[in-house]
Parts: sequence; structure tokens; C-alpha cells
Amino acid sequence: FTEFICRYRNSQHNLIHHIFWNDKSFLMILNFSIFYLQEEPHCDLSQFSASFRNYETTSDINLNKRTKTIYTPLELQFIEMKKRYKDAILCVECGYKYRFFGEDAEIAAKELNICCHQDHNFMTASIPTHRLFVHVRRLVAKGHKVGVIKQMETAALKAAGDSKSSLFSRKLTLDDSVDVEEVTTDVPDNYLLCICENGENAKNRKKGDILMGVMAIQPTTGEVVFDSFWDCASRLELESRFLRLQPVELILPSSLSDQSEKLINSVTSMRYYSWCPQKLSVILSLDKPIICALAAVIAYLKEFNLEKMLYNPSNFKQLTSETEYMTINGTTMKNLEILQNQTDLKTKGSLLWVLDHTKTSFGRRRLKKWVTQPLMKSSEINARLDAVSEILLSESNVFGQIQNLLCKLPDLERGLCSVFHKKCSTQEFFLIVSTLSRLDLEIQALVPAIHSHVKSPLLQNALLEIPELLSPVKHYLKILNEEAAKTGDKTQLFKDLTDFPVIRNKKEEILDVLSKIQLHLLEIREQIKNPSAEYVTVSGQEFLVEVKNSRISSVPSNWVMVSSTKAVSRFHSPFIIENYRHLNQLREQLVLDCGAEWLHFLDHFSEHYHPVSKAIGHLATIDCLFSLAQVAKQGDYCRPVVKDNQQEIVIKNGRHPVIDVLLGEQDQYVPNTTNLSRDGERVMIITGPNMGGKSSYIKQVALITVMAQIGSYVPAEESTIGVVDGIFTRMGAADNIYKGRSTFMEELTDTAEIIRKATSRSLVILDELGRGTSTHDGIAIAYATLEHFITDVESLTLFVTHYPSVCELEKVYPEKVGNYHMAFLVNEEESAEQKGSEEEENPEFITFLYQITKGVTARSYGLNVAKLADIPEEILKKAAHKSKELERLVNMKRENETKLSKILDKLCYQFQLNLWILK
Repeated sequence: FTEFICRYRNSQHNLIHHIFWNDKSFLMILNFSIFYLQEEPHCDLSQFSASFRNYETTSDINLNKRTKTIYTPLELQFIEMKKRYKDAILCVECGYKYRFFGEDAEIAAKELNICCHQDHNFMTASIPTHRLFVHVRRLVAKGHKVGVIKQMETAALKAAGDSKSSLFSRKLTLDDSVDVEEVTTDVPDNYLLCICENGENAKNRKKGDILMGVMAIQPTTGEVVFDSFWDCASRLELESRFLRLQPVELILPSSLSDQSEKLINSVTSMRYYSWCPQKLSVILSLDKPIICALAAVIAYLKEFNLEKMLYNPSNFKQLTSETEYMTINGTTMKNLEILQNQTDLKTKGSLLWVLDHTKTSFGRRRLKKWVTQPLMKSSEINARLDAVSEILLSESNVFGQIQNLLCKLPDLERGLCSVFHKKCSTQEFFLIVSTLSRLDLEIQALVPAIHSHVKSPLLQNALLEIPELLSPVKHYLKILNEEAAKTGDKTQLFKDLTDFPVIRNKKEEILDVLSKIQLHLLEIREQIKNPSAEYVTVSGQEFLVEVKNSRISSVPSNWVMVSSTKAVSRFHSPFIIENYRHLNQLREQLVLDCGAEWLHFLDHFSEHYHPVSKAIGHLATIDCLFSLAQVAKQGDYCRPVVKDNQQEIVIKNGRHPVIDVLLGEQDQYVPNTTNLSRDGERVMIITGPNMGGKSSYIKQVALITVMAQIGSYVPAEESTIGVVDGIFTRMGAADNIYKGRSTFMEELTDTAEIIRKATSRSLVILDELGRGTSTHDGIAIAYATLEHFITDVESLTLFVTHYPSVCELEKVYPEKVGNYHMAFLVNEEESAEQKGSEEEENPEFITFLYQITKGVTARSYGLNVAKLADIPEEILKKAAHKSKELERLVNMKRENETKLSKILDKLCYQFQLNLWILK
């Protein structure tokens, strides 16, 4: 394989990006009848290739040119391996330890804090075999790719073979068993994301518009999602996919458009690229970028034997669908803090944090998908709401029993996937299968109660299907020896060996040899004249004959002394030497045979992967519904009325779901009412003082809408939501250095994207549009943009502004637009006390009421915020004086304009009168 590795490190994730490509291998992979194959594929994948320096290029590979010494056979073997896996740190199994060589040893020594020293031609470091995966995880966590090179021969079998004096054969192995601890602990999503571009149209490519395809895989759960979309120069669509999936690993073409490269750079800090010409051709029926991304993923995952999940089309799901899910782009996801807060980028303080009361890891992953993909069909939304309502209001104890089943479950989804990939240990397999079998029995026992007490179709169907889907699991549990499974002893794993003839025959051979050795003991007793002699085992050496040193003369001369002490000596007879060697060979072969049968056993179990996976999916759905029911119990939540084909958002006394939880009971959140509808007022222009609660209010409306379409109760007294197809926001002020955009450019780029994507069924939120430029230009842009949404887009719109001129749109469109402000009080007494003299100006003291109220606020009272921010008093006084001065100038200008207008009107009237007299 030609290999290329790009490493990116993010503050949250180590993003390790690998590219593995070879045209012939790609054709072989696709030719085995991938479901959408239409013709013989011919795809030049050179865009994903790069060159590497050779480890050794000399013709005389046995000679180290620098030191003029000969490489050892092990070093030569390592060099050959390193040529194939240049981008990985290699751990080479050598007996009872794993060794690192050369630069790998130096890196391992630094990262693992172990000793590194010179040995022959390479620096070397080593770790014990039983600590391998502890150290591997540490290296991977620090952003390194690690390859484990294992010995493919055992000492006993090699000694019995023809190549007893040659080097042990070794190769990169992929049988990394997952520990039970990993399945019982909660881990975040780990998506592998492949991105591909198709910019054949030169005009579009120059503008930055491009057709993109993404393929995302979670190898630990078997989930496969794909998407194809047109993206503009700002790459907002691609950024949305990044934020939704939060990948930890990327596969990228070596030739990316400048805009895509800038986006990736904006979330990472390190890059290594090799730029190659891009040559792609359409090979399958799906969009070309998706197919190219799929091909890259198949080739990459095949290196790790993880490509099987891509062979079944039922695993494939589209990431976004305009007919199924509400559009929430990356900007909206960040602004509304749906998955993480904007302060420290943690989950606490986000909408997901408020809604997440799940008991299982797979339920938590399912809820995250629900939060980022609110539904568009009222029937599906109401099905969830019906289930949540029944859990919330039912007095039957069956719901408590169902919820108890979900407590302390291992990560069944990840465990099942590791079984499917044959990467699980016996301990993990037993844990997963025994848990599934227990769930089957316990839910089966609840079936009569479910029929009589559970009325919600969504809940009832999920619960009743689970026992049927899990019915094959019991058979596999019966086959296993529990004690052997828990200790990892594969030689004693299967109770009945009828279906495992290879293991049975090998065990019979071992018993035959053991019986021969035991019979030989009678002959030994005669030879040493000790009728009570028995075999002893010392330091792992079996079948030793122990003779006191005083009677050592009775030992035949052809016996071999193995060990001795001051009192006794221990021997092996020639018969035992021969049969003990044979016994060890049989035992090691038994271990290999048991390992092979174990893999066949897992293959057989994997035939039931899809029904068992569906059952786990039902459990995840049930967990999410119970989580939403727990949210509804928080107090003062109501069931929203969700309607199709009706453009309205009516919320009575709604609250911000996150702030409401953060404040708790001691500081009650001030509720506010919203009434937007297509037939009435569909645009709210909101003014008010800084820090008055404008942004919290508009976020509250958006989050309640999202919660309603997820199928959750909402924090309000009443709520009616007409299904919206997307929520688009423009909030905050920040530049984007990586993308080369100023604060104002970023603001208008987001606005342009909203104008392109929003429809009459969308909810649009624009917060202080136009503030990044001069006052006149800002007012003009804000006015024209809002008027476009009023007349052309006709979406439900919340528009926050500090420009009073924009509020005049209410007069132009009185039936569609309403002016509102966040109420406040100006404390005149406090302000008067601060005045030292009539000439000394001080900023007014403001009390925020946080209540949405009809009308316009002419002032924003920014000096009050400056005071709260502890701006020095002398600056505040000077600012207040300047503010009054500017206000007087503006008022004087207005008065003069008014007087001039009256004079002109009077002159015009007089002129017309004179003309009439002259006529």
C-alpha cells in the first residue's frame, strides 16, 4: 500500500488522519459485488497518495552503512516491517516482552517514561507482554499510530518443525481483544470521517462552491452514515457535519480546495500534506464524492479487518434529510449551545445536558442523534410524545420495572460490534451474551403486563419485539463454560465438544500421552527402587522424578538432571523427555485450534448480528423516552401541540431550558410569551438595553422549538408549534483568522447563507445584524435584509437590533411586524444621588425586568453595562458627558430639520398661492 498520514491535534480530540490507497486493491475490494456496483470501476485514487522516505535503500541491506556492522536477523526483519508500516510505531514481540527499535524506541521511551538504550544497530526499549495494551492505549491517546507485530510460532512447535534454527516468523496482527472494562465504561462517539470533493466545474470551483461527499463510520458500534451536499465558499455545511459528528479520525484527499483546507485548519493545529493531481471518474450510482469517500474508507478499514460493516446496505443511513429532519447547521448548533456550551466547550450548560438522563451508553448516543436531528413529521413527533406522556402519567409499576432493566448495563452496542469483528475476549463475549439473555428472560416475564398496561405503540412495539429478536442468544450461552469464559481459558471454554471435533481429538491425544507418562511411573519406581515415588512439578517443569542425593547412585546414567538442591536432585528419563516434548507440542496446538474454533464460533454468532443489533436499538429508544420523561418531571413543563403545514410558534410563559436548570429554585427564570404565525404577526423586532435578556429570549424560542420536534415536553405553560424545516441563526461577533475573514465578513457570510437556505417554514434569528460596520451602512444592511425576510422569504423571524430606524418597518408592514423590547426601569433617584453638580454627567442606573413588552426602546443604555463591568469612574463620567453632548447635537439637528421643513412647506405654500393669484 501507498500510505499517507496527516496528523491533526485538536484541544478536545487527537485527530489522526490516515490515507491508505492502492488502485488494484481498491478494485478487488469493490469487485466482490458491493451492492451499488454498476460497471467495472476504474478510479484513479492518486489524490489520496503520498511518498515516504525509505528506511533503507541500499542494495546491501545486511550492512549498516553508518556503522559498517552487520544487521542481526531480527533487525532485518524489523526493517522489512518498517518499510510496510512507515507511519506506525511498531511493537515487536520477542519472547516474554515487546520491543521497540530505532526512532520508535525513542518515541516510546519519551511517551511511556521507559528506558531506551543502544543494542547492536538500533536504540531499543521494551515492555512486558501482559502490559502491552496499557502502553498501546497511552501511545494512541498521545496521537501516535501503533502496530503490534506478534510471533506467529510457538517455541515448542518451532522446535518440532523443520526451521528450528531460523528466526521466528512475525506479522502485524489485528486480533486486538477488547477488555471488559472498555465495554462497561462510558465512551464518547468515535467517528472515522472521510471527505471527498468534486469541483469539476471551473467556474464554481473558482467561486468556492463545490459538491462534497462525506462517509462517517463508527467501527465500535457498526454505524455508517453518508451525505452529499453543495457547499459555498464559507464551508458552513461541512462545518455543520464536523460539529454534529465530532470525528476523532479523518481520511482526506491530499488535494483539498483552499476553503476546505482553511476550515480544517480552523479546528486543528498541525498538518502534513502531499499535493497530487486529482483524477476521479464516476464509478457507482451514488454521488461521486460519496463513492470516493466509501472507497477510501473500505481500503483503510480493510487494514484492520473492520470493513465487514460496509458490506450490508442496511447499515447505511443518510446523515441529513430535508424531508425527515429539521436543518440545524453548524452555526446554529454553536449559537444555541445544543451539544456543548460556548464557554469551555463542555456538555454541561448545553441542551443535550438538560435532556440527558439516560442510563446506558447506547441510549446516550441515540439521544445525541435525536437532539441534532429533530423530526419533521408530526406523526413521528407525537408518537414520541405519546410514549413520554404515558411514562410520565401512568400509575402502573411496569414502567419502573422496565427502567430498572436499563440500569448498570454494559455498552451492548459496542460489545456486539466487537463480537461481529471477532475482536472480543471470552470475558467480554460472556458478559454481552449473558446480559442479553437476562434481558430476554426479564422482558419476556413482563409481556403480559406490557400488553395490558402499555398503550403507546412506539413503546409497546419496541418492548414486544425484543424477546423475539434476542431468542437465538440463549443457545450460545448454554454452550459456554462460565468459569473458563471469565478466566479467558479457551481450552475449557466449550462444555460439549460434539460440535468441535478438532478440539475433542486434540484433547484425546493429550490424554493418551498423559496416560503413557503415568504408566511410565511404574517403570521408574522399579528403576530407582522407590515404590512411593511420584512426579513433581517445580518452576513449571512437570513430570520430574525427585531422588535424594544419598540415593543418586540408583539413577540410570541416561537420565537427564533438570535441577537440584542440597537434599534432592530432579531428573527426566528419556521416555519422559520425548513424551513431554510431544505433550507440549499438543498443548500449544490445542491452544491454536481452540483459538481458531473460537473465531468460527464468533462467526456463527455474527449471523444474528442484525436482529440483536435491532433489539439493542429498541433498548436505546426506550432509554431515550424514559430520559425525556424525566425531563418532563422537572416541573412546569407542558406537552407541546405539534402541527403539520401550519406556520406558527405560540409559547405561553416559556423559559430558557438551560438557564432555568442552572438557576435552580432559588433564582426563578422570568418567563416570556411568544406569538408568531403566518396569518398574523410573523416578525418580532426586539430592542432594549444591553444585558436586558434579548439573546436569552430568542434562544429560548429556538430551543423550545427544537425540544418540541425532538418529542420532548417543553418549559412553558402552553405551547403550539407548527413544524419548522430549519432554524437559522446569526449571533455573536468574532472574526475567523484561519478562514481569513473579518468580524463583519463573518457576520455577512452567515447572513448570506441564511438568505440562501431559509424557507417560509423556517425560524430565522438575527441578532444585531450590521453592527460590525459604520452606523449608516449597518442600518441600511439591517433594514434591507429584514425587509427581504418579511416580503420574499416570509419566514418566522426574530430580529434583535439597536437601530431604531429598523423599527419603522412596523409602520410599513403593520400586520406582519411587531416592535418589542425587554422591559427595564431607570432609577432616577440613584442617578440623581450620583450627580455632584448640574454640569457633571453620570450614567443612569438601570434595573432589568427581563420581560418582553410591546414598543420600541430608543436607547440601549450601554454606559450602564460599562458601569457593571467596572470601567473606571472618570471614564464613565467623561463618556456620559460625551453621550449627552452627542444626544443634544442629534436632537438639535432634528429640531433644525423640523424647523427647516416647516419653513420650506410654508414657502412652497406661499409660492403656489402666488402662482394661483397670477393666473
